[in-house]
Formats: sequence, C-alpha cells, structure tokens
Amino acid sequence: MQIQPQSCPPLENGDRLSYREFERRYAAMPDDQKAELVEGVVYMASPLKFTTHAKPHADLIGLLWTYKMATPPTEIGIEPTVRLDSDNEVQPDGVLLIPGRQTELSPEGYIQGPPELVMEIAASSAAIDLGDKKRVYRRNGVEEYLVWQLFEQRLDWFYLEEGVYQSLSPDEEGILRSRIFPGLWLNQPQLLQNNLAAVLETLQAGLRAAEHQAFIS
Repeated sequence: MQIQPQSCPPLENGDRLSYREFERRYAAMPDDQKAELVEGVVYMASPLKFTTHAKPHADLIGLLWTYKMATPPTEIGIEPTVRLDSDNEVQPDGVLLIPGRQTELSPEGYIQGPPELVMEIAASSAAIDLGDKKRVYRRNGVEEYLVWQLFEQRLDWFYLEEGVYQSLSPDEEGILRSRIFPGLWLNQPQLLQNNLAAVLETLQAGLRAAEHQAFIS
C-alpha cells in the first residue's frame, strides 16, 4: 500500500512553530493572508480598516518614501518578511534601512537581520506591538522603533541605547528627529491632527538641514 504524503497543515493563531515550519505553512496560505511568528508563536492578522490602518499606514510610508528618495542609499519596505532569529519572523508595516549595514537579503528575497528603523500601526495589535514585538526588536538590535497607536492618538518613537529602548523626545515644536537617519524629522502634533502639508514641510526642512547634507555626501 502506498502512503500518501500529508498535505501542509494551515496556519492557526497560537501555533508554536520553528521559523522553517512557519515559512512552509505560510507559503501554502492565500496571498492576502498576513501572519507573523513572534517568540515562536503564530499571529494571524485581522482584516484592516481604512481609517484605523490603511490610511495612516500610507501616510507614514509616504514620509519614509520621501526621505528615501532624498537619501541614498537608504531603502524602504512595506510589510516585508524580516527574519530576526529562529523564533521571530515578522512583517512590520514599514522599514527603513541602509542595505548591508545590519541587514542582507536571503536567497528567497527575505530581509535577514534587524532593519535600522521599524514602523508599526497599532490598533487592535497595540498589545503585541508594545509588548512581545518591542522586546523582540530590542533584543535583535532594531535601532529605532516607531509605533502609532490609532485609538489612543499617540505616537511613540523609541531609540536603542545600551541595549534598552528610550523614548525619543520631541523638541519645543513637537518635532521628533531620528538619531539614526539625519534629517528624518516628524512633526508629531501635525500628524495627529492630519495636517499632512505641515508634516511634509517639516520633513523638507530636515532634508535641507546641514546634518542631512553631511549624511549623504
């Protein structure tokens, strides 16, 4: 009697898997289904609402894209697969990185290693984004971590200092300035008020700053 090979089991929330088994099952999932492996546990994404995820996601990606276009050789990615360690394979909402500094691409095209900056839009995912994921990013050396909590209308930007995340403090005008990417300035109060013209104006001022010019020279 010939034994038929077992089909690939579906991913389920709460599964405990190695990253290789996670990838095997993920490859068999529908293309529109997002899942992550955090501390060896599978998390399946819920459907995304326009106002509490898609729109703010696009707004922040636009900010990173504008910075990237003016700042070679930086690169951005939208929901890329990032292999951090054997228990953590995540898909952050956005990353900004300097190719070859802390990351490389695997033969399959995945990011291996910690991007310099990771961005997450947190609505229903706030607990994991500020809990397990934050610890994973810190432990693996993600140097800056930006979390926008939509329901609380709060934006946190953390930077890594001696292995511990510290909160990046805005200046007197409410502007957050990246420590890793000179000229990456974010006007926090204007972003929360949805004044994107003012947000863009602040970023353009950062791109004209002497520190940014020195960074790209």
